[in-house]
Amino acid sequence: MSTPMMRFVALVALASTASLAGCKRTLSVETGFRGTAQEVNFASTRLAAQLANTHIPAAIPPVPAAPPAGTTTWRNVQVLTDISPAELTRTMVAITSWVAPQQGCNYCHNPANFASDSLYTKVVARRMFQMVRQINGNWQNHVDGTGVTCYTCHAGNPVPHNVWYFTDQNQPLRHFLDRQDVRVQSRTVEPTEANRSSIKQTEYTYALMLTMSRSLGVNCTYCHMSPRWSDWSQSPPQRLTALRGIRMVRELNNSYLLPLAATLPAQRLGPRGDGPKVQCSTCHNGAYKPLYGAQMAKNYPALYAQANVAPAVQAADSAARANAQASPSVRQGTNSAPGLQPPGSASAGTPVGGAAGQGAAPATPAQQQRQTVTPASPVAAPPPAPARP
Repeated sequence: MSTPMMRFVALVALASTASLAGCKRTLSVETGFRGTAQEVNFASTRLAAQLANTHIPAAIPPVPAAPPAGTTTWRNVQVLTDISPAELTRTMVAITSWVAPQQGCNYCHNPANFASDSLYTKVVARRMFQMVRQINGNWQNHVDGTGVTCYTCHAGNPVPHNVWYFTDQNQPLRHFLDRQDVRVQSRTVEPTEANRSSIKQTEYTYALMLTMSRSLGVNCTYCHMSPRWSDWSQSPPQRLTALRGIRMVRELNNSYLLPLAATLPAQRLGPRGDGPKVQCSTCHNGAYKPLYGAQMAKNYPALYAQANVAPAVQAADSAARANAQASPSVRQGTNSAPGLQPPGSASAGTPVGGAAGQGAAPATPAQQQRQTVTPASPVAAPPPAPARP
């Protein structure tokens, strides 16, 4: 057995012993050379409690392969046209247990007419199907082979825990929507146009990093090399995974969730009229991998777009991707006050790229081209991002 494996087995045994003894212990796992503070710390009792409370639903038995349902078997099926009727029924049963186990099918469907879109929950669920397929099909560099299901975020609740709404212009969670000014590390003694970071901005960055750390239940060195925070060449692979996750979350919030404010009823909106948005903890819930890496998605082909997906669905998903690539900024609604800086605008000298450190990966041309997109239907706009002092 290799030394790292022996160390890991010993740590698991120590965690079990600490849990049984009822004492609080901190477990340290070395991820780099000794003496470089490259270690990830875990509270054994907290980790044991999380594992005990993590429920992974059993997969529904598979159904025999059959031709896809298309649009003729049932009326008003717009997304899941590339799976068989039996697989569609199986998927609906699974989703009911994942999202609305108490409410049942009627949470999304009108019992008098299942094809009707009279309930807003059905309209939202259809868009969520497209979002899940987008994640599993086009964000494999973040979700890897694990993928996501409705249960990843919902975990048996109609509205997932750890969603967020607009509060004020200094909200750190805005980084998951339209703010990219997270870098504060200086390489010069005096401020320059390329580095105008203030104490206030540094506090914002620290708040964001702590939010991400707590979302995954890890410390800073899970993604950063402590002697050189900004050096990508010496950072653990998790840092690049986290960067891709930030970009993925921005796409989801901008292309899928924020526009739903026009569909959601008032009781589902935040104090400023916006709908719920996601962050790292929405999926991770304090675990370094959602559901500790349980691979639920592979059992449900409906969560992946099939080769013969309907052209209308392909067009909708392509439009969503193009929209997100054009700009990670928020859509500006009709209630924006005149004269205010558009949400997501970057002040002079503000670097973009979405990761801490002056040595971060270069921004893409799409990120450098910060645009504000106005949708067909008005959506609530957030308070403007403040210009940096």
